[in-house]
Amino acid sequence: MEDILVLTMNDAPGYRVVEVYGEVFGLTTRSRNAFSSAGQQLKTIVGGEIAGYTKLQHETRASAIERLTQEAREKGANAVLAMRFDSSTFGNVDSVAAYGTAVKLEKI
Repeated sequence: MEDILVLTMNDAPGYRVVEVYGEVFGLTTRSRNAFSSAGQQLKTIVGGEIAGYTKLQHETRASAIERLTQEAREKGANAVLAMRFDSSTFGNVDSVAAYGTAVKLEKI
């Protein structure tokens, strides 16, 4: 399985775009279990980093990128340019959309 280059840039230095496949998305929504969330809520009283929520955020973003790259691969792309995240949190639920433009790059 070929790796997909994911860049937040609009171009890839040393490469040229030879094919554009269009926009691709990686969407995911996750939540923590009620017991874990209760423990994290207690942490908000004393302050500091809420490690459980930080871990959830990292896992959710990683899942969104994985889905984004899978969609790009299915279109025949070897890269995604201008990748961005859109996210929202409501209650114990974290939703993330990773999106960008699937392209085929060729080394110059």
